[in-house]
Amino acid sequence: MPSAPSTSDAIVIGAGLAGLVATAELVAAGKTVTVLEQEPEASFGGQAWWSFGGLFFIDSPEQRRMGIRDSYELARQDWFGSAGFDRPEDNWPRQWAEAYLHFASGEKRAWLRERGVSFFPVVGWAERGGYTATGHGNSVPRFHITWGTGPGILEPFIRAVRAGVDQGLVTLKFRHRVDELIVEGGAVIGARGAVLADDPAERGAASNRDVVGDFEARAESTIVASGGIGGNHDLVRKQWPTRMGEPPKHMISGVPAHVDGRMLGISEQAGAHLINGDRMWHYVEGIANYAPVWPKHGIRILPGPSSVWFDATGSRLPVPLFPGFDTLGTLEHIVSTGYDYSWFVLTQSIIEKEFALSGSEQNPDLTGKSVRELLRQRLGKGATEPVEAFKAKGEDFVVADTLDELLAGMQALTPDVRIDADRIRLEIEARDRELTNAFSKDAQINAIRQARHYRGDKLIRVASPHRILDPKAGPLIAVKLNILTRKSLGGIETDLSGRALSTDGSVIPGLFAAGEASGFGGGGVHGYRALEGTFLGGCLFSGRTAGRAAAGRG
Repeated sequence: MPSAPSTSDAIVIGAGLAGLVATAELVAAGKTVTVLEQEPEASFGGQAWWSFGGLFFIDSPEQRRMGIRDSYELARQDWFGSAGFDRPEDNWPRQWAEAYLHFASGEKRAWLRERGVSFFPVVGWAERGGYTATGHGNSVPRFHITWGTGPGILEPFIRAVRAGVDQGLVTLKFRHRVDELIVEGGAVIGARGAVLADDPAERGAASNRDVVGDFEARAESTIVASGGIGGNHDLVRKQWPTRMGEPPKHMISGVPAHVDGRMLGISEQAGAHLINGDRMWHYVEGIANYAPVWPKHGIRILPGPSSVWFDATGSRLPVPLFPGFDTLGTLEHIVSTGYDYSWFVLTQSIIEKEFALSGSEQNPDLTGKSVRELLRQRLGKGATEPVEAFKAKGEDFVVADTLDELLAGMQALTPDVRIDADRIRLEIEARDRELTNAFSKDAQINAIRQARHYRGDKLIRVASPHRILDPKAGPLIAVKLNILTRKSLGGIETDLSGRALSTDGSVIPGLFAAGEASGFGGGGVHGYRALEGTFLGGCLFSGRTAGRAAAGRG
């Protein structure tokens, strides 16, 4: 039998960013909160701690200082052009998208600034699109990097939750795994589950599942904020969209193993409606971590636009699938080739200017809020130290002085797949000829030149156009790129207050959802495609919304 149930005004399941924001809102309203988290306290903050800290703002001071003219209307055009909402169940996701765009163009930045969050002055240009004005992509740079990266985003909310603990309002229960939502009279009134054995696992590392007891917690409101499915490759493959072909046989993980989707099924058993499960966001620029923390641990390269992109056999990727332009379009193309990896071919000059690695631990200058380190790493000679470390130690890198040596190294790294070396040579030599004057028919070269009209790209992000085979730009580098699991874009359907809905569209009393568990709002605020910087922001907005609603302030 479970021990005597604990009671509070609200239960929050999951101590990641969305759960912490919701808890902070409940504390601000004077409510008592029980936070249930299956992982050890070392992983407090969840996936957000590992993130680069990118946030999507519209018409921000940082944009204006960089000469970027943005507007709500332009951002809405980009969001809806990317989302492609086309299903009956997109009713609430559409409304969440409208609400989030108003948040991102309105109080979002000031709300974070009030909590001590600040931003790197150079705005990044992610998901550049390359189609028509009504198609996918950001028309202007909108990717704002948090000063302090993921930990910097978490800091004010962890501080607020810890203050709630000191005030006697918050009870943190780590190693408490929820196995069931308690439903009585059609309402969710709490949760039951297992108490797991203590575990000294470091942040992100796999922890034991040894059961040492059980528990029951009851509350008027329960908020599911438990993350997605990216650590569970079997579930990723099960939900893989048919429109994107067969799921990859080999993937690496951009999230810890505990991001397993358990609470989605548990919420469904309690009556919640899961929608858009076949919408997901995985990266195609994944490299195996030479110092892994979790199983199949991968890191994403955040590329500038200059690397030449080839599929596994050596065919150049079609227009406009250039680095950083269309993540899911590139994923769909790569899967269609019958292989689950691709290649960048580039130079030392390109890697020095254009390669960044996603994640707080791969950006110690930004994470540590060190201006001196930032100037040394970003503006000094060579690539950043984390990038150079991967180039030297990473299993996916080939470095060579000549193209022949590079091609031989690529073939040696993937001996089971014949690379068309003549085709790669033809494409690189043809591309290089296009750089003999200021004109070109190569769309990628034109995109590089256009990108450098933006002072942020010219300053720290996009290398001067040069020949790949120019010895002065060398050595040559090839990077094998793996598919990296990351986010599920669907989840628990919710109304604009974050209240979970049943299959008939009615509200399930007492049950709320936030963060990735709710598709970042409504069950899929992004639709089919994201604009980047919108995952952390979605956790912030949906967590705030659910927390306020559960506190009676929605």
